[in-house]
Amino acid sequence: MKVGVYSHCTIDTIMYGKTSYEVAGGPGCYCSLTLRNQKFDVNLATKFGKDFPLTKFLEKNKINMPVYSSETETTRFKIILNDSDRELLIQNRCEPLEFIDEKNDGIIISPVYDEISRELFEEIKASSDFIFLDPQGFLREHDSEKRISLKETKLDLNGVTAIKVNSEELWALTGANDDSALLSLQKYFGIQYIILTNKQDVSLLVKDRIYSIHLPILELVDTTGIGDIFSAMFCCTMLREKDFLWALSFAGGAAQAALETKNFGIEKVPQKDEIENNGSYFYNMVQYRKI
Repeated sequence: MKVGVYSHCTIDTIMYGKTSYEVAGGPGCYCSLTLRNQKFDVNLATKFGKDFPLTKFLEKNKINMPVYSSETETTRFKIILNDSDRELLIQNRCEPLEFIDEKNDGIIISPVYDEISRELFEEIKASSDFIFLDPQGFLREHDSEKRISLKETKLDLNGVTAIKVNSEELWALTGANDDSALLSLQKYFGIQYIILTNKQDVSLLVKDRIYSIHLPILELVDTTGIGDIFSAMFCCTMLREKDFLWALSFAGGAAQAALETKNFGIEKVPQKDEIENNGSYFYNMVQYRKI
């Protein structure tokens, strides 16, 4: 099966305590590598410059990148970590993305900062029956010191199959962050699977029920990319198994396995057997309630 990923690859300077690391990443990397570990073919629509260090690594992992080269340098972020919280600063932005017609079975749309235009968003949504959206990059703005915050944003989410948001992103999209906000996404746009993340707690709204899992407490090191790993695992499990409970469980298992590595950057992307062990545990621990 083939999954398309639309997102900038990035170079991130990660500040953890008194230590600083520069690592290549972004949803383009984290999602694509997670999907490849699950034996999916990946078509990555991305842009990066000559300063990006992982071109050959991505090609070696058989990630198809039809048009990636840019004369503009790679999108760069500075990320200041404090346990599960982080401060984000934009340092450079690469050029926008363009549509790639690869007849994908599913697509992950995960912009990091305005690289997907509204017109391209509509074109992508119309190109596959399964669209997974992480809207973070549509919602971001920055101040004079390059610090990123979220802004209230109206998006046409018709055609989106599944969406993943945290409380702040849910507020930016709907003006609320409670059950009514989740239901509004379901009612007005017909989104079938609505995922809400709150640090260790993950909830999934399907029809009139919210299913929840709780990730165990861990010593957190680099949390960058955990949401992308979760998204990719949810997407590929839905495409393969057509079962949202397994998708939630295995996505949680992938996030847990990535955190357990305590690695920085793409080295935290987990292997298949690690995910399966955790996923089976979460499947037996799912709670639900009706709304």
